[in-house]
Amino acid sequence: MNQNPNNNPNGNYNKNVNYNPNANYTYKNDPSIPPYYRPLSPWAYFGYNILFAIPLIGWIFLIVYAFDNSNINRKNYARSYFVVYLLVIILIVVFGAIGFGAAGIMSTQRLFY
Repeated sequence: MNQNPNNNPNGNYNKNVNYNPNANYTYKNDPSIPPYYRPLSPWAYFGYNILFAIPLIGWIFLIVYAFDNSNINRKNYARSYFVVYLLVIILIVVFGAIGFGAAGIMSTQRLFY
């Protein structure tokens, strides 16, 4: 029985894999990828996190990038960040309502002194 994962008898696992041996290759500078589909670097995500955390300017950029059609990866990241913001706001409102409701019930029962 052949124990080779690609059933290649000579043992060369990566024999038919096409890869770029250039160590300086980056997807960011690849001309074959259209700008709409170019991936964001980890530093870009870090920078967008900082930008979106700024109170008023961050919200403006978040909304602009969520509807921008220049890069789909930035658009999807901005939309996911926006959804997280909305979920946090909804949770704050729900827990605030529960807290105020519990405080109102306790105050009518004279449990607060």
